[in-house]
Amino acid sequence: MHKTEIKIPSREDILAVLRQAQAPLTREQVYEHLKLSEDQIPIIEKRLNAMERDGQLMPNRKGMLLLSTKLDFVAGKVAGHRDGFGFLVRDDRGPDAFLSPREMQKVLHGDRVLVRITGTDHRGKPEGTIVEVTERKTNRLVGRLVSERGILLVIPEDQRIKHDILVSPKDVGNATPGKVVTVEIVEQPTRHSQPIGKVAEVLGELDDPGMEIEIAVRKFDVPHEFNLLTMNQAESIPNEVEHKDLKGRVDLRDVPFVTIDGEDARDFDDAVYCTPSNDTKGGWRLLVAIADVSHYVMPGTPIDQEATKRGTSVYFPRRVIPMLPEKLSNGLCSLNPGLDRLVLVCDMIIGPKGAMKAYQFYNGVIHSTARLTYNQVWDALTDPQSIAAKAMGHVYGDVENLYTLFKVLFESRQRRGAMEIDTVETQVMLDPDGKIDKIVPKRRNDAHRLIEECMLAANVCAADFLERSKHPSLYRVHEGPTVEKLQNLRTFLRSVGLTLDGGDDPTSMDYANLMKKVQGRPDQALLQTMMLRSMQQAIYTPHNSGHFGLAYPAYAHFTSPIRRYPDLMVHRSIKALLAGKRYVPMPLDDREFEDYDPKRKVDKAEEISRWDQSGNWFSSTERRADEASRDVMSWLKCFFMKERVGDTFQGHVSGVTSFGLFITLDALYVEGLVHVSELGTEYFQYSDSLHELRGERSGIRYRLTDAINVQVSRVDLDARRIEFRLVQGVKFETLMRDPSASKPNGRTGNRPQRQQGRRTNTSQMQQAVQDAGKAAPALPPEESTTTRGVNKKRAADESRSKAAAEKKRKEEIQKAKRVVRPKPATGSKMRTAAKKSR
Repeated sequence: MHKTEIKIPSREDILAVLRQAQAPLTREQVYEHLKLSEDQIPIIEKRLNAMERDGQLMPNRKGMLLLSTKLDFVAGKVAGHRDGFGFLVRDDRGPDAFLSPREMQKVLHGDRVLVRITGTDHRGKPEGTIVEVTERKTNRLVGRLVSERGILLVIPEDQRIKHDILVSPKDVGNATPGKVVTVEIVEQPTRHSQPIGKVAEVLGELDDPGMEIEIAVRKFDVPHEFNLLTMNQAESIPNEVEHKDLKGRVDLRDVPFVTIDGEDARDFDDAVYCTPSNDTKGGWRLLVAIADVSHYVMPGTPIDQEATKRGTSVYFPRRVIPMLPEKLSNGLCSLNPGLDRLVLVCDMIIGPKGAMKAYQFYNGVIHSTARLTYNQVWDALTDPQSIAAKAMGHVYGDVENLYTLFKVLFESRQRRGAMEIDTVETQVMLDPDGKIDKIVPKRRNDAHRLIEECMLAANVCAADFLERSKHPSLYRVHEGPTVEKLQNLRTFLRSVGLTLDGGDDPTSMDYANLMKKVQGRPDQALLQTMMLRSMQQAIYTPHNSGHFGLAYPAYAHFTSPIRRYPDLMVHRSIKALLAGKRYVPMPLDDREFEDYDPKRKVDKAEEISRWDQSGNWFSSTERRADEASRDVMSWLKCFFMKERVGDTFQGHVSGVTSFGLFITLDALYVEGLVHVSELGTEYFQYSDSLHELRGERSGIRYRLTDAINVQVSRVDLDARRIEFRLVQGVKFETLMRDPSASKPNGRTGNRPQRQQGRRTNTSQMQQAVQDAGKAAPALPPEESTTTRGVNKKRAADESRSKAAAEKKRKEEIQKAKRVVRPKPATGSKMRTAAKKSR
């Protein structure tokens, strides 16, 4: 039996009480604020003594407790790393603190902790010691059950968790070694003991169809099953729009709205209609009708609570984890043709040059005329006599109106200074077993852009309406580059003879002008990638500061309430304004939610606090969905490449780090790593600002978009990693007139060193590179490039004796692996090392 622990308030709870009091408190007053039972008081006494000893609290002359003025404890969340160390991601958004592998023995990735900053490393990065685990966030995890010398262990699929979970034979259920299982943690780790768990669910074999998705949703804690309360509420919702729901709505059922989506779309949350304006000066009237999800999903209901947890729908190949039950997402809220549907309408008057003249929002009901696809619309627009055009019938004229308006809006977008980046997206084609058959480019046409511009117009109107009405809500904010990123970008641009206007505060127009300048250059893809990387990530927040990339002073997400909860909140805010009311979001904290009284008035500070919490939460659920989707794609690509180990491909450099080069294969659109130890025996300097690795002796450089020939050397399904071996490369043709001017500062090449500061999110980096588009064509070689670090004499030797040289090359590579940068242990070696350290 596992002993039952008495729950006591954490150090964070105690500190919060003293902060709110803003004055010293006696111990008895602290007990009252915390509402302690008699059993809790002796334990909290020890905690208060420990906090005094650690310097968190200090008594005054009367023995009352107050916060230490020298408090150097910080709260935050643990972010684990696959190499065993970790970081504290601070709540106050200060610099991340490094946590050693020894400190990480106490915690799991995601746990909330209190950390004492103990010092800094040689680069000035903070290091910390965990003082207290304030909240255990990982109570379940997914992994594979293994047996090592009769001991049952679950090895987590999440590489950020380096603990193996001990499982007693009596707690294994019907699971057998090799199976993928979900394990429930019954005893959390300490510095001296491993976590203990029991098998809660047997998922199956690793290579079962769809297993990669089952793993991902559990690995990233994506809610994927609707609870009984949610399903019961969904079943109680009618199948059709009822007559009573039409009260107070504008009847637009005679307006020929159409939906335009992809061929495989199942939920249609937007419909559009466009007609020339009655204004004698010309212009257009554009109606964007969005599914009125807020009519059916009321705050605080089971469906709403589940949607809040999910935050967004998550899209995987051949499967979607919806934010709402299918009764709503594919049924009553989906604007299917030939059916009455409730909508919230953005009705806009747009001038002949694309300026927004007027807009209004109102509740409506529509009856969609047609469900069109992007390819169908584009075929019709490019050939009015085509079968696609004739099949549209009378709505073809409305589609032409939409296309004419699109061209006007697109010209306005360019004048505004919004950034345009050429990208090549990819899609995977799966076989019957759910594995990749091939990866093909996904081309966008003007039908995609047509709908995109209509949605942008409606989103801008929503943000403007909320801002003018001074009603809090969530904006989609994209801030300009940080000082550090801007400095790195300018350094790189100088190296290729370019400049970015705008001084210390460039605008989106400055970026757009630079992007126009680089069009047609052989290094266009590289330059676009560099500009992309200088940007910050877009977030949800109630504090509007504009959208840098789109060049809008205010922007919100309004058009996808079926799949994004922030859009639903924007709908509620707009509808509250239309009704002369005010929408205040529900508290996100479970404890607050239990005591929630909808009739209680909320003061301004609490209202803004709730909006802040909502922005942070839904930004995190968006990232979680992206991470889960990328994890599944990475697994599928690794499985796809397993059969290609030993094959040679042409690719280009899509990422440069201190530990190697990320290469994207041109024909397969798959990315892998050439480790720095594969580049040869010489020392390679890494320049963060120039994004290059440069040989110290030879001066050979590898930069983004360089053409490279590689051989697939290893595929690691567990780590979602593909490794390449260099075969042949084509160097970047430098545009610098003075190569000496680009000598990188600092030496962080291929010598072993501990990473500091915020962890590099490799998958995000790879995604940013892929989003920047396919690499430019291969450039002429700068010099002979058979193998990294091989001089002319050795090249001559190779030509005379290929077999002998190949043997020598392999020996040198092995030597480099041992001496230059040893790779981290993996698999059983890592587990053995972990056991020894414990």
